[in-house]
Amino acid sequence: MTAKLKVSVGSYSDKGIKEENQDSIGHMIPTNLNLLSAKGAAFTLADGVSSSSEAKQASQTCVTGFLNDYFSTPDSWSVKKSGGKVLTSINTWLYSQSNQFQDISRGLASTFCGLILKSTTAHLFHVGDSRIYQLRANSLEQLTTDHRIHMPGEKEYLGRAMGVDYRLDIDYRKVPTEVGDLFFISTDGVHDYLSDKEIKKILTSDETNLTLICEQIVVHSLKQGSLDNVSCQLLRIDQLPSQDADEIFSKLTALPFPPELYEGVVLDGYRITRELHASSTSQLYLAIDTDTDEKVVIKTPSVNFEDDPAYLERFQLEEWAGRRLDCPHVIRTIEQHRPRRFLYYVMEYIEGKTLEQWIEDQTEVDLTMIRNIVSQAISGLRAFHRLDMLHQDIKPGNIMITAEGLVKIIDFGSTKIAGIADISTPIERKELLGTKHYTAPEYLIEQSGTTQSDLFSLGCIIYEMITAKLPYGDGLAKAADQRSLNRLKYIPISNHIANIPHWVDKAIRTAVQIDPDNRYEKLSELESDLRKPNPNYLREDQLPLLERNPLGFWKAFAGILFVLNLILAYLLLR
Repeated sequence: MTAKLKVSVGSYSDKGIKEENQDSIGHMIPTNLNLLSAKGAAFTLADGVSSSSEAKQASQTCVTGFLNDYFSTPDSWSVKKSGGKVLTSINTWLYSQSNQFQDISRGLASTFCGLILKSTTAHLFHVGDSRIYQLRANSLEQLTTDHRIHMPGEKEYLGRAMGVDYRLDIDYRKVPTEVGDLFFISTDGVHDYLSDKEIKKILTSDETNLTLICEQIVVHSLKQGSLDNVSCQLLRIDQLPSQDADEIFSKLTALPFPPELYEGVVLDGYRITRELHASSTSQLYLAIDTDTDEKVVIKTPSVNFEDDPAYLERFQLEEWAGRRLDCPHVIRTIEQHRPRRFLYYVMEYIEGKTLEQWIEDQTEVDLTMIRNIVSQAISGLRAFHRLDMLHQDIKPGNIMITAEGLVKIIDFGSTKIAGIADISTPIERKELLGTKHYTAPEYLIEQSGTTQSDLFSLGCIIYEMITAKLPYGDGLAKAADQRSLNRLKYIPISNHIANIPHWVDKAIRTAVQIDPDNRYEKLSELESDLRKPNPNYLREDQLPLLERNPLGFWKAFAGILFVLNLILAYLLLR
C-alpha cells in the first residue's frame, strides 16, 4: 500500500522577562492528501526584531502569510520557487509598511525560519538568527547559519531580517529525511542560552510528548538567564511517503489503450475524421465532438510503450501540464466532461502550418514578420516559465502558425515540471532531450536545464528563420562532450545572407552562446535587442575589423597576401 507523510509536531513559547511575546510559531499539515502530496507540510517560526515597536505584527505576518500563501502557489512550482516568491512578497509588504513611519524604530522587522516537508525531502528557508537543527541517530546538527555581524568589543548585530530592505537574501537548503528524524526550530532566546549539548540532552530524553519537550527547553532557557522571548518548535517524522511500484503501475494502466482508430470510429463522443500524425511514441487524430460539432485533436499513446511506466507517467503529465497552461500562444488542452474509457487526451485543433513548413515556404527575409512570430513564441514560453515548467523541445516543428498569423507552441512531451520533480517515485524518470539541432548544449553533457535552455532553442530557430541554416551547422548535433562543445564556432549570419544588421546577428549570437552564463538572462532581453539596436552592439559596428572580428581580419589579410604572391610570381615568371 502507498504510505502517506505523517508528522508529529509540538511547540511552546513564552514571553520570558519581557512585557510582550514578539515571537510567532505556526504549522500546517494538509488533511487533503492531494494537497499534502503536491505541496507538503509547512512549519514556521519568526522572531520579531525587538528594536522595532511593531515586532509582534512583523513576526505574525511572516508566519501567517507564509502558511496561507505557500499553499496557494501553483502545484507546478518547485518548493524553492514557491517559498522564495512568498517570502519575497511578505518582505516587500513589511518594508513598504516600515517606510510609512518616519521613526525607523517603528518598522516591521523579523527573523524567519521555514521548513517544508514534501515527499522525502526537507526544504529549509532561513533569514536572520533563528535556527533549524536536525537530530538523527543521536547526532544533532545545526542546518542553518546565523546571519549575525560580529563587531569589535564582542558585540553582535543582526545582519539580515525580513522587512529591513526591499531586497531579500534567503538561505535555501534541502536535506533528505528518514523516519524518526527530529527537526528542532528555535529563536535566539533558546540557543543563545543553551548549548547544543544541553538541547540534545533534552531532545533525547525519555519524554515522547513533543509539546512537553519544547516546554522543558523553554523553562531551561529561562533558568539559564534568557533575556528574550523564548520559543521553539519540534517535529518528528513518523512516516514518509512511499509508493509501491506495482501499485503505481496499476494506477497508470487504470485506463486501457484506445482501440485502432480510423475514420468514422466514435471514441467517448469524439468521431474520428482522419489521422494527422503518427510517430513511434504517439498518434494524433482529427476528430469532431458529437455534442458541439467542434473540431478537436486527440492524442493517443503508442502501444510500443504499453508496459513502460515512465512513458505512461510522462504521457499523463502532458495533459496535467496542458490543463494548467492558459495562454493564447500555447495549444489549449480541453477538459473532458464525459466519462473517459481509454487513455488519451484532447486538444484544440489549429488550422495552419508548422514553423518548419513556414521556413521552407519563405523566399525572402522579412524581419518585421520574424519579430512578430518571435514575440508570440516568447509569450508562449513565458507561460511555461511562470509555472516553473521548461518546454525542453522548442523547435520549428513544435510551433504552429495560423492563417491569421497567430503563433502557438505545441507538444508537451518533453516538458519538465519542477513541482513534480520534487516528488520522489520508484519510477525512473529520464530527461527527454529535444531535437539535437536545437537542444541546449547543457543537456548534451547531462546538466540540468534552465529557462535559458529554452531561450537557446528559440535563438537557433530565429537564426534558421533568417538563413534557413543553423548557427553551428551540424556541429551541435554531433557534439557529445564539453570538449566537442568548446570547439563549436558560431557562423555569422553574414556568411549566408547580406543586409542583416550586425546588431541583429549579435542578439542572436548572444542567445545561442554555448555557455549559459553568456546568454541573455531573460527572454525580454532577446526580444528587445531584436527590435531595436543594443547600444553596445552598435559600438561594436564602429570598431575596426581587427577588433570586431580578429579571425576574419587575419583571414582576409592572408587572402590578400596570397593573391599578391600569385601576382608577384606571375610577374617574375614572365
